[in-house]
Amino acid sequence: MKSEHKVPFGLMGLFLAIGIVYGDIGTSPLYVMKAILGGLPEGGKANPEYIYGAISCIIWTLTLQTTVKYVLITLRADNHGEGGILSLYALIRKNYRWAYLIAAIGASTLLADGVITPAITVISAVEGLNALQPSLPILPITIAILIVLFFIQPLGTSRLGKSFGGIMFLWFTMLGILGVYGLLFYPQVFAAFNPVYAVRLLQASPNAMIILGAVFLCTTGAEALYSDLGHCGLNNIRISWIYVKATLILNYLGQGAWIITHPNMLVEGVNPFFSMMPEWFSFIGVAMATFAAIIASQALISGSFTIISEAISLDLWPNIHIKYPTEIKGQMYIPLVNFTLLVLCIAVVVFFSSSSNMEAAYGLAITITMMMTTALLFIYLYNSQKPLWFSIPVTLFFITLEGGFFTANMLKFIHGGYVTIIIAGGLFFIMYVWYNGRRIKNRSVSYIPIAKYISQIEKISNDKEVPKFATHLVYVTRAKYPDEMESKIVQSLINKQPKRADTYWFVYLTRSDDPFEFNYEVKTFIPGKIFRLNIRAGFKMGIHIDTYVRRICKEMEKKGEVDLTSRYPSLKEANIEGDWRFVVVERIVRNLDLPTKSKAILSIYYGIKKFTTSDTQILDLDPSVVTVEYVPLKNLRPAPRKDQPYFSYEEE
Repeated sequence: MKSEHKVPFGLMGLFLAIGIVYGDIGTSPLYVMKAILGGLPEGGKANPEYIYGAISCIIWTLTLQTTVKYVLITLRADNHGEGGILSLYALIRKNYRWAYLIAAIGASTLLADGVITPAITVISAVEGLNALQPSLPILPITIAILIVLFFIQPLGTSRLGKSFGGIMFLWFTMLGILGVYGLLFYPQVFAAFNPVYAVRLLQASPNAMIILGAVFLCTTGAEALYSDLGHCGLNNIRISWIYVKATLILNYLGQGAWIITHPNMLVEGVNPFFSMMPEWFSFIGVAMATFAAIIASQALISGSFTIISEAISLDLWPNIHIKYPTEIKGQMYIPLVNFTLLVLCIAVVVFFSSSSNMEAAYGLAITITMMMTTALLFIYLYNSQKPLWFSIPVTLFFITLEGGFFTANMLKFIHGGYVTIIIAGGLFFIMYVWYNGRRIKNRSVSYIPIAKYISQIEKISNDKEVPKFATHLVYVTRAKYPDEMESKIVQSLINKQPKRADTYWFVYLTRSDDPFEFNYEVKTFIPGKIFRLNIRAGFKMGIHIDTYVRRICKEMEKKGEVDLTSRYPSLKEANIEGDWRFVVVERIVRNLDLPTKSKAILSIYYGIKKFTTSDTQILDLDPSVVTVEYVPLKNLRPAPRKDQPYFSYEEE
């Protein structure tokens, strides 16, 4: 059976998209123009030509980078409706396994950006409040908001999420109205739509690269827009973007008009976004900015959970415990990620202490993510047999554009950009070690024909001299082919301690690239006694071996294929279901002769594994019915067949 997941197009879908997709890009007016003013030469003034050029850069960046690349082109590269850099990688990984390096770099930098985004959006909003009440302490209030935000994550965001669309619609409407209000005083700023002003500014200004780095902040939410494709749907995102983009541009134009008409009010640290508001509206504007910042932060936190979940399914991240606080598909909570993000966000706030200082750290990591997405997009287009006359020019254009932004943002490296790069580097290191450590370890796995052991297993089942181990005995196998199983299972089942049971189940789970798929096949070796279950579950369905097996067995019982009742006479006559026992066989490293690099990777791999969730938890097994056994890793065999997949959970 296959679960469909499609967000319907309509008014509610549009509100959902506005509430979820545009939090990051929608709060960029809080700091973009302020950052651009920071690019003025010392003692320089924001003359009309400068403002026209800066806003022209913003308009065409939003048009080329966000609208053309993401909304029109990249959103079409969906994985059964799901988007994001890891979903894009999932589409090509079968033919281009080496592309995991590109995906890992992009996912790492996107997660690093998720650390700085909540910090800069919340502190920018609080600074607006501080302008009204100078005595208010910025850092404590910012930290308090972040703590509350992260501490509500275990409760789920379904109720809060319903109000996101309405609040963000009001926010964007407010942006547009404020922009129109500013434009009334200097409508000539509409000239900024002419790209000539952007070209002139970048050619003439000695701080052109600083300006370009500040301009890039207006499009940092574009990657998050792609990641939220599965939550909102293609048409909902495309249609709602028309309204969102219009209000954003109006607001930037309004800020530019205010700057031009109030040159004497430009002092260091002034934020034209709040300064352009009528005095009577200031408190409302700051309150709305705070709500928008919280929603934007929430979107980044939820997005981080999604990225880690997908990375686990794609063998790019260690297995850690994932909770599902609501019954809504795709809504998850990962305690370790939540706590880590909270600590890092607070550390960033304390370290930088102001939004102006954070601007230096913001943007560098996400430019790398965008470049990696462009690289994967080219591979996807090539793999999809799109004409090269289209894919090559498109790729070169956006690589050049993003390369320019990357060069500009590299100027921020020593001023704070190194913070997100260090975070991203650490995340990439974990992904690299985990992916390659699994490959090295998997080469020690040997598969043997199961047919030669079927009769022996049946004899053990009928041997009353062997103590009964369980009524139903379950092993989880990695063997792709139904006629094979791992030698470690044979060792556990026959050699180490013969295990007598009434029924034996060998379960193979494949994590499908289709996010909500669930189906299965049953291979019967001996009717009513020995079975193999091939389960195929989508990467967003989770790993619930116990639940899946019992569900399938119930369906088999209804068909008369198996008897689940206890074999003990006193229990069978009462129609009581037999007991279950799951065996998890883990491998340990002992006396392996490996190359130095492989040995180092494997050592770090097992070091990381000690701090991750246990196999029993990962498989979602009841610990009271699990037996854990250990067997040593053997000498490496040749690299596995290309069609032998690497399993998507850690069971060894």
